[in-house]
Amino acid sequence: MNGELKKVEDRWQLRFRRRLPHAPEKVWSAITEPEHLRAWFPQRVVGEWVVGAPLRFESEYGDFDGEVLACEPRSLLQFRWGTDTIRLEIEPDGDGCMLTLIDTIAELGKAARDGAGWHVCLDALEHDLAGTTPSAASGERWRAVHRGYVENFGPEAATIGPPEPVAAERGSRPRGGRDQDAPAPRYNADVP
Repeated sequence: MNGELKKVEDRWQLRFRRRLPHAPEKVWSAITEPEHLRAWFPQRVVGEWVVGAPLRFESEYGDFDGEVLACEPRSLLQFRWGTDTIRLEIEPDGDGCMLTLIDTIAELGKAARDGAGWHVCLDALEHDLAGTTPSAASGERWRAVHRGYVENFGPEAATIGPPEPVAAERGSRPRGGRDQDAPAPRYNADVP
């Protein structure tokens, strides 16, 4: 379940593979539909999943742009996320599927931070798909798994720490992510 880090040309790739006991169609909905993205993706995504379409990512930590690079329904989604490239692959696997997330980054120094972040995001995705609630807040979970990523990737992969909120108003809910008091989104009952 832990992410792996490898150098690819002049960049770095964080790679995660998760076996999910859900149909590819259900997982596709979770990674593309706004009401499900809010449950696990770190920012609110504004835009359409059409190759070449611009995307906007919004959160209390700052907003930035992206672009859809590849979209093959129920199997592949790739997009530019600021300076990173995110690739999500879904492969049927028995009665479920295998989800692979690859984050290609330019800065080695943020690998442990981002590795822990994606680890927590994928945990949240699994909870959303199962209709359950995570047992710990995402910040607590991030701190718990971050240490392991620093140990596995080395200190040079941990020179950039977590982002700070940008001018967040006191008491306001972040624009990205799901309000924990709101009901979880529902999936199509016909899709396991």
